Amino acid sequence: MVGFLNVASVDVYRPMVAAFRQGLQRSGYVEGQNVLIEYRWAEGQHYRLPSMVADLVHRQVTVIAATTTPAALAAKAATTTIPIVFEIGSDPIQLGLVASLNRPGGNVTGVTQLNAGLVPKELEVLHELLPTARIVALVVNPADPAVAEAQQREALSAADTLGLELRILNASTESDFDGIFAQLIELRAKGLVICPEALFTGHSEQLAALAARHAVPAIFRGREFTAAGGLASYGTSITDSYRLAGVYSGRVLKGEKPADLPVQQATKVELYINLKTAKTLGITVPLPLSGRADELME
Repeated sequence: MVGFLNVASVDVYRPMVAAFRQGLQRSGYVEGQNVLIEYRWAEGQHYRLPSMVADLVHRQVTVIAATTTPAALAAKAATTTIPIVFEIGSDPIQLGLVASLNRPGGNVTGVTQLNAGLVPKELEVLHELLPTARIVALVVNPADPAVAEAQQREALSAADTLGLELRILNASTESDFDGIFAQLIELRAKGLVICPEALFTGHSEQLAALAARHAVPAIFRGREFTAAGGLASYGTSITDSYRLAGVYSGRVLKGEKPADLPVQQATKVELYINLKTAKTLGITVPLPLSGRADELME
């Protein structure tokens, strides 16, 4: 039995769940045939995670697939015996999840996208698209402090290098989104970087619609954001990462130990640019940047 733990909601994570199941199938496990998956979704309410993971421990699941950083930290705190496979966008060593990438040790291993390290690259892409802008904003989720602090620190350093003034905005629930875009006007910010985080990933299309409505050049992670009208996206493929987590969960079901499974790093980075949005915003996409794009959307 697999315990699947996530801080968000199933409605917005269906593609990721499908990818996780594909990974399990690659290891020989098909849900409903030879493996049962117990799903636990916190619906964005972080405080629910400890009780949810405690229930999975009580049910004696064979492995806990802790997807998203808050879920991984909750699982790590709950058990030292049940194997844990995480899927996160942060450095698992800094978070204290593993001793090292090659030799995780203990009962925890998994897949990391290291998205905190990609935030400076998102800022660089936005700077290429808005070369005359001097003030830009970064939105983080303070309810996920381990991730938010790392993202904010790296973004501030990158902004200093690029000669930009960076304004930090906080959003910990969906109800905060409208206020974020209202603040951009007050701060005179000309562009927005949305940090990779479970809350934002789960509402990427809504964030793209808000950016379009307020005529804000915004960059986030994932093709869905750009396809929904966001200006650009840059980052690792989250579905590939979930697929790898599914493969690892299957290997644990077969008897392999997390301590013997090196942490995998998702390395495929994708850049998408919405040319229609760029035209609407009066932005000329530089040829070098368009040449690097995986897809230019008309």
